[in-house]
Amino acid sequence: MRVLVGPESTDLAELYAVPRTPWLRVNMVSTVDGAATGETGTSGSINNAADKQVFDQLRAMADVIVVGAGTVRAERYGPAGKPLVVVSRRGQVPDSLRDAPRGSVLLATCGTAEGLGAARDLLGAEQVLVLGSHRVDLPLLKQVLADRGWGHVLSEGGPHLLRDLLASGAADELCTTVVPRLVAGEHPRITQGPPVDVPLRLHLLLESEGTLLGRWLTDSPTGQ
Repeated sequence: MRVLVGPESTDLAELYAVPRTPWLRVNMVSTVDGAATGETGTSGSINNAADKQVFDQLRAMADVIVVGAGTVRAERYGPAGKPLVVVSRRGQVPDSLRDAPRGSVLLATCGTAEGLGAARDLLGAEQVLVLGSHRVDLPLLKQVLADRGWGHVLSEGGPHLLRDLLASGAADELCTTVVPRLVAGEHPRITQGPPVDVPLRLHLLLESEGTLLGRWLTDSPTGQ
């Protein structure tokens, strides 16, 4: 990989090191024409070797992974080798994680979630985080995870969760991969939902055979 913006280094761990904790970064991939998924309706149909290399590095560095329930279902997530927090306003644990080892999956939900009782029975009450009454309080989720010793948080989306993390000020950083492909068709972007206007500051830009990988910092209190 070639550094276009940022420190001259070949060490991904150094290039993607976080400046402090708690720190919440989101990692997303898209095509040049803005599609966050390809022909299969998943990000796996557009990512490539460079994206996978950074994806694996970010996972290895993180204390905990946060992902929206819709993305878990679409991408068929299994246990991640470290704590996995599923964000679900309805309080539903996706089928692909229902048999995960006890304690490896947490659910972040809200007090009015219809599946709250069933989730507690399945995961254990201590693994179900009730954060807010009608929607998940994402800044509070970030703090609760830090209180558990998980200050380095990686979110893998999806687009609705990324939008909400940005809108709430919970996201400190957005890591993006732009793969050199055009797919046209009807596909989601990396953000979906009501409009937001979040200024970003480019911190790092890498290039690998036409693939661009960036670190963008937000103007949240810890992302400055």
